[in-house]
Amino acid sequence: MKRRVVVTGIGTVNPCGNDPESFWQNLLEGQSGIGEITQFDTSDFAVDFAGEVRDLDAEQYLDSRETRRMDLYSIYAMVAAIQAMDDSGLDLDAIDHDRTGVVVGSGIGGIHTFEDQCQTYFEKGPRRISPFFVPMMISDIAAGHISMHYNLRGPNYSVVSACATATHAIGNAVKHIQYGDADVMVAGGSEATISPMAVGGFTNMKALAKWDGDPREASRPFDADRKGFVIGEGAGVVILEEYEAAKARGANIYAEIIGNGFTADAHHITMPVPGGDGAVRAMQQALDEAQITPDKVQYVNAHGTSTPLNDATETTAIKKVFGDYAKDGLIVSSTKSMTGHLLGAAGAIELLACIYAIRENVAPPTINYTTPDPECDLNYSPNAPTETPVNIAMSNTFGFGGQFPILLFN
Repeated sequence: MKRRVVVTGIGTVNPCGNDPESFWQNLLEGQSGIGEITQFDTSDFAVDFAGEVRDLDAEQYLDSRETRRMDLYSIYAMVAAIQAMDDSGLDLDAIDHDRTGVVVGSGIGGIHTFEDQCQTYFEKGPRRISPFFVPMMISDIAAGHISMHYNLRGPNYSVVSACATATHAIGNAVKHIQYGDADVMVAGGSEATISPMAVGGFTNMKALAKWDGDPREASRPFDADRKGFVIGEGAGVVILEEYEAAKARGANIYAEIIGNGFTADAHHITMPVPGGDGAVRAMQQALDEAQITPDKVQYVNAHGTSTPLNDATETTAIKKVFGDYAKDGLIVSSTKSMTGHLLGAAGAIELLACIYAIRENVAPPTINYTTPDPECDLNYSPNAPTETPVNIAMSNTFGFGGQFPILLFN
């Protein structure tokens, strides 16, 4: 029999807040974290705004000697992990370190380090490339840093599945506990892609929104005037525990993960299949594992990227799974309207939004929703939070290549 898995600790840094409570309060207030890019000169760029992490003092959590040997994405992951571990109240002297692991992923990894060292190579030659280049850049090193920081010797690896990364990582970590490979897992995702190559690359593939007005209005999921996604950065990490052990130690249990789904479209490198088949099957898998009917779900945190194809296809998929209830009772919202799209970290911070929705019985808003789109005709909690009982929430995460991990919580 599968063991039950609960969330007992949470941590995040993202454009809407450098801790979970600040993040949630800014979501409820509809405060956008999107603004002009400050990390590099954008004079030659067609897109000059993003969701940046601002005012983070990493030295509150880490020694400066450590951070000098970490890419920014690893720093974000470490800060979120330390917050989550502290929040969990776990006694590190009492846990079995051999049965405590880490699955923290990144869609792109250490792109800041990659760009810096390429510049060094071009200007000074190969002998000046840093010996820390590779271990700072690789996508699994954030998980490695977390495991070394806490001496966690259980399963330890990274998941890389583009924008689906964090939800895949958390889903895999859940299974490690369900099937007895581990008792405690640190899981989530981290991304730091506000860099010239990343912004230039996503712009040139026509994925990013080009917006002449207030940058805070550029991310507008499900709105008829949506132009593309706004790139963001940050990290989200959760502590997962086996339910009976968490209850026995008196842990603060935020939510139980009761279902997940993992599917693929096998269709296109970026576009979803028309009709949303992969998303439909993933949502249905999550419901089936939880052994519940669709009408038991009150809130869906949508992938909701603010791109024309994603939002319309996701709406179609939700209607196929939830039927008439999709319009009659379900609340759907996209917190990317405020955070931007955190790529490989998106699923983790959106999981936190689901947890708070359950705890406080309120669905966060989709801001910048001004012009309805006939293809997007659900209740998106437009521009204001919706107070409603939330017993079960679903978090949708989709990735390039047609990957669809879904998680259900209560």
